[in-house]
Amino acid sequence: MLLAPSQARKLYAHAVANSYAVLAVNADSPAAITDCLQVAKELDAPIIIETSLWQLTGHSFGAGNPITGIDRYMGSLFVMADSDEFESVPVLYHTDHIKGPDTEHILRHAISKAASSISLDSSDLTHEENIELMSKLCDYAKDHRLSTTLEMEAGVDDGVTPLSDTQYLFGEVEKRHPGFLALWAPGVGTKHGLGDMAGFSPEAVKKHRDLASDLAGRPIGIALHGSSGLTNDQLSAAVEAGVAKVNWSSESLLLRSKVAQEYYATHTEQLEKSHPDWKNTAMDNGVQQFVSTSYQPKVAERIKVLKGAGQASQFFSTI
Repeated sequence: MLLAPSQARKLYAHAVANSYAVLAVNADSPAAITDCLQVAKELDAPIIIETSLWQLTGHSFGAGNPITGIDRYMGSLFVMADSDEFESVPVLYHTDHIKGPDTEHILRHAISKAASSISLDSSDLTHEENIELMSKLCDYAKDHRLSTTLEMEAGVDDGVTPLSDTQYLFGEVEKRHPGFLALWAPGVGTKHGLGDMAGFSPEAVKKHRDLASDLAGRPIGIALHGSSGLTNDQLSAAVEAGVAKVNWSSESLLLRSKVAQEYYATHTEQLEKSHPDWKNTAMDNGVQQFVSTSYQPKVAERIKVLKGAGQASQFFSTI
């Protein structure tokens, strides 16, 4: 079931209250979406499917046009998530890493299409620009009587964010537009990619969670960016400290690409036109089924580490 923004807000609150985190997969293809939904159903877990600008403009979705990308991606996800097969799975569609001069236009469109939750990439913005852009999205939602649930970020690749930045950034948007923010994404010592994560600080997670929750007057979960290089022990510590959403992109993409590479390396004979099975081997289903057998167990492992297994039915019982 694809969650509306108001339902997404309740899911994030449920994760905070029950000390688990929802896995947010930066899904690069329809097959990756299917894999994630199947694993979530098997584990009775909620799942977040999120897209960055490169998916929205990529050849499989928008072919250069991010607005078309949103429509095509959400349409495909809706068909799957709201089918009888996956009606028991709380599915969120989330925007991630949207940046550049068209950010406001793209995210307004996502809000108008009832994207479950919204975030933007603030890495090139000043604090004031970050606040103003988030405020414009809130104003757009209010002016058009649309529901939206927001994740706000600071410099997630810049080490550990000072608590004063949380006070200023999160605090100012919450003061201007109370109730829109459900997640806060400060820097906690992680980095996007697959590099060294020795600087990760669960203590920073807890401090930022406590401060953001105090500023909002309600429990606020931390969104963890740059999780691919973290160990399972570090991920467990992150959840215990207050992380409610864990983004997963680089490792996910690497896993799928390496298995696809193996498929083509081990099926060269079957891809010759003289082979009786060449057509089945060449079709997209061949490689995607092959990838799925290795990829799905990794998705399942992540969900279990984040303590998301068994939480879907628990969440649905509360709404």
